[in-house]
Amino acid sequence: MTTPTSLAIAPNAFGPSKSKTLQYGLLVAFGVAVLALSAKIQVPFWPVPMTLQTLAVMGIAAAYGSRLGLATILAYLAAGFAGAPVFAGPAAGPAYFAGPTAGFLLGFVLIAAIVGYAADKGWGRYPLKLFGSMIFADVICFALGFLWLGFMFVSAKTGTTLGAATAYGIVSQYFLADFVKIAIAALAVPAIGKLVSK
Repeated sequence: MTTPTSLAIAPNAFGPSKSKTLQYGLLVAFGVAVLALSAKIQVPFWPVPMTLQTLAVMGIAAAYGSRLGLATILAYLAAGFAGAPVFAGPAAGPAYFAGPTAGFLLGFVLIAAIVGYAADKGWGRYPLKLFGSMIFADVICFALGFLWLGFMFVSAKTGTTLGAATAYGIVSQYFLADFVKIAIAALAVPAIGKLVSK
């Protein structure tokens, strides 16, 4: 689930062990629970609520590394696809992936890959490097959210796609909040790493 050469915090926190599979499984389950909780802590906006998911996704990717981070995000999405109430809205299931947040959900996968890769290289111990990788990943996530909202998502209110101007107006209201959440994650993960390594 993770490479032996990964320098991410979580895969190396346990030391040598014969039960790595169990440990990784518990980490994935813990990550899914954190993501589900972060989705429920929200400020209502239309059509995409503001949640703590950016903080959770960034933190998990930075602490877990690319493989374990991707496994966690994919397990989270699979739980939602299966109907578990893990998303921001009250509904789940396959239809949720055609809703307004679908572009951001795909963005979570790329965040896990990008930030996780940076963590594999040891950036999880350096706040500025980690912050840079998180900002880069978040820009891609926003781009996917913008493209989906603007040109693929069909609003039930209008029966049409939202268009570029409306989509940008929606995603831009999250820029500052995401900047703050990323800064928190970029500071918290290296601090936790120092505690774990002691």
